[in-house]
Amino acid sequence: MLLARDPEILEARTKTDKDIFYNTKAGLPRAERELSAAAASRFNGCIFCASVHSRFASHHSKRTGDVQKLLDEGTDADLGSRRWNAVTKVSVALTETPSSFGVTDIERLRSEGLDDLEIADAIHGAAFFNWANRLMLSLGEPTPAA
Repeated sequence: MLLARDPEILEARTKTDKDIFYNTKAGLPRAERELSAAAASRFNGCIFCASVHSRFASHHSKRTGDVQKLLDEGTDADLGSRRWNAVTKVSVALTETPSSFGVTDIERLRSEGLDDLEIADAIHGAAFFNWANRLMLSLGEPTPAA
């Protein structure tokens, strides 16, 4: 509702979101894009975004148990593969302290076989949802309409 007050910003935000998650001709598979957003959201405590992106990660990966571990146990949970653990760790590192994100984090992803486009997608998913979580969490809790 807040972004609806500025249609230009809402349009830019919507296009960015669609490009991150639906433009999958190259780069990360959709499931791992969703995993990066779910990890950032879980770390930030944004229950709404974590639930939405974990549902999409589960759907696209068919790894429901691993995604549920992220929700239940947190971002330090073993998600069943080194690659998924690396995407989660890097998403959290970028979310926790964006200015300290760097070469070591990128090397972690590269060591699990991610190429430049896949690394960019993991970064975009986490960064975008770190911003979105902080925006939504700053607005407070929903209340029933009077």
